[in-house]
Amino acid sequence: MAGQGLSEDEVHGIREALAAGRKPKVVFTASAGQIAGQVGQVVELTDPEVSEEFVVVRFGRDELPFSPADVAVAPRGTGRKVAEPKPEPPEEQPPAAPAEPEFVLDRVPAPRREESKVEQQVEAKPVRRPVKAAKPKGPAGLTVTLAYADGEWTVAAQQGAKALAKPYVVKPAEALKMVALVDVPGVHEAVEQIMAAERAEAEQQAEKLRAELAEIEARLAELREAR
Repeated sequence: MAGQGLSEDEVHGIREALAAGRKPKVVFTASAGQIAGQVGQVVELTDPEVSEEFVVVRFGRDELPFSPADVAVAPRGTGRKVAEPKPEPPEEQPPAAPAEPEFVLDRVPAPRREESKVEQQVEAKPVRRPVKAAKPKGPAGLTVTLAYADGEWTVAAQQGAKALAKPYVVKPAEALKMVALVDVPGVHEAVEQIMAAERAEAEQQAEKLRAELAEIEARLAELREAR
């Protein structure tokens, strides 16, 4: 067991070894306490100006800091395992004498009767799928169309692809009755706007006809007075 700690040259050598990727072995001195004489590995050298214990040594599973006085460079061969002596091979014994053959009466085995195998053929029965009852075909859909175009209301009826009634003209009053059956505010507003526009146009035509009729009546009165 070394009694002295690390010198400055040894600390310098350990620093170079760590830089080269090696981990030098050290032995703990008497100043390390109860672990004196044990061997560890230097894994790091910290800043000696920060703390006197700048030599970080791995001892077992722990890595603890020590001062240079607590450790010394381990002599070569420290910590190596001693080769265990190989066990001597057992003494060779003379080979045992071959056993004499015993008299054995061989019995001829009786022939085995082959059991007749009966193969059962299972006929695969087709799986019957449940037949869905066919639903009776209902009548084709019926479509009744009320349309407005070019100042006229028309109604048409069609069932499927068959035209039951071609578009025919209906009176505005009848169209209003049909629209009253549809409880949709937007439809009622659209119909009211159409009716208001038609009413205004009819009033303009009536005023024009009244003016023309007044002119004709005045002309007729003049002709009557000329007799």
